Amino acid sequence: QVQLVESGGGSVQAGGSLRLSCAVSGYIYRRGSCMGWFRQAPGKEREEVASIYSDGYASHADSVKGRFTISQDNATNTLYLQMNSLKPEDAAMYYCAASRVISVRGYCYTAVRISGYWGQGTQVTVSS
Repeated sequence: QVQLVESGGGSVQAGGSLRLSCAVSGYIYRRGSCMGWFRQAPGKEREEVASIYSDGYASHADSVKGRFTISQDNATNTLYLQMNSLKPEDAAMYYCAASRVISVRGYCYTAVRISGYWGQGTQVTVSS
């Protein structure tokens, strides 16, 4: 049974930092598959924030480049998202997800929607 459990969300002021964690169990990280962080704000569509592949290749959305960093610890099966210089527009529910299918680089969200596993989400609130 695959489980993804996010933690680390909270409320911060603009300019602050948070580190999100996603504990992964039961997932087989196959070559070409991806894991990522996604977010959804009220009234908006879910969007990909950052993704990382089994070979370590990582990509970040333009809106978070230079501020957010995705990383993975294979020893502990944990996915991280370091978020610095947070802005009010970063406020959202953040989800981690893992694909069950091979993903074209840069299209992790597509792969996860085709077949993937999702965590329950962790809320990030940023006040101005």
